[in-house]
Amino acid sequence: QLTRKNYLVKNLKRFRKQLEREAGKLEATKCDFFPKTFEMPLEYHLFVEEFRKNPGTTWIMKPVGRSQGKGIFLFRKLKDIIEWRKEKLWTFHLLFIYSPKRGKCVWFLLQDGLRTDDQKDETQVEIYVAQRYIENPYLIGGRKFDLRVYVLVTSYIPLKAWLYRDGFARFSNTRFTLNSIDDHYVHLTNVAVQKTAPDYDPEKGCKWMIQQLRQYLTAKHGADVVEVLFADMDNIFIKSLQSVQKVIISDKHCFELYGYDILIDQDLKPWLIEVNASPSLAASSQEDYELKCHLLKDTLHIVDMEGRLTGKEKRVGGFDLIWSDGPVSREGNLDTPPSESFVANSHLGCYNDRKKQLKQLFRSLCA
Repeated sequence: QLTRKNYLVKNLKRFRKQLEREAGKLEATKCDFFPKTFEMPLEYHLFVEEFRKNPGTTWIMKPVGRSQGKGIFLFRKLKDIIEWRKEKLWTFHLLFIYSPKRGKCVWFLLQDGLRTDDQKDETQVEIYVAQRYIENPYLIGGRKFDLRVYVLVTSYIPLKAWLYRDGFARFSNTRFTLNSIDDHYVHLTNVAVQKTAPDYDPEKGCKWMIQQLRQYLTAKHGADVVEVLFADMDNIFIKSLQSVQKVIISDKHCFELYGYDILIDQDLKPWLIEVNASPSLAASSQEDYELKCHLLKDTLHIVDMEGRLTGKEKRVGGFDLIWSDGPVSREGNLDTPPSESFVANSHLGCYNDRKKQLKQLFRSLCA
């Protein structure tokens, strides 16, 4: 419900409407952090209607069930999508069939085309999303980048979410331009794509730690502007989790570590690109290796199979508690009601003295 691109957008749209009904339009605008998106082929005609309203706009097509940039392409002309539609054999039937294996009736979206009758009964259409491409990404050194940020959820009811202080920016290896929309090295920042570039240097890699990025942005735009940017990112994490809170089964014995992909545009507005379950823990550098080892250790500290924590902690290693059935303040403890000077307990991209903090935490618990 959160990590498949089509379900994520469906839940966010539903949650936005709910907020508008219950809290008004101003509160609902806090969900405007994902580009206009259509599920294909089900919303093909709605997409065509929107496409014709904004001729010349760049769109990006993504398969909902693949990763590492596979199957993604950009387009500007409707004929490109029509040709792709024919190639994918998008003549389809919607059938409601009883499934003995599942013991219930299920909808099947079946392709038609140049296949045998047996294949027609078994094959399902691969679902894509068509998403308005962000044409004005924030560039550093002329290159596009996105952020990978880690959020740990230990409970959905009540919602309890932790934000990791470390993360990284993934850069494209080639300077950004909209003149060559077919070049994946320009537009896709996935490491799996970039490391295949002919001029890729494995020693330098294509990542910055998020602390470096925060320092760069602060030096260029000032601390206040950067605080607003990172607060807007916190809003993305919370609103996206709230949008699926009622549809994800909450089990007190389970937890999930999510990898959020965030893109920043030239106006310093963050956009949610996607959310990954079981994010990649492969390391492309020594810094990357250390980050991911610490991330895993701190995740297990919070899961706390040894029963060492009290449940009232607001920080464990590199993780800060940002939501515990409500916003968490930097000041006071979890039971302290929010004050007028409320500041969220979020330190993304700040210095992470995790070893020192863990020693103090566990020493006090032992005492």
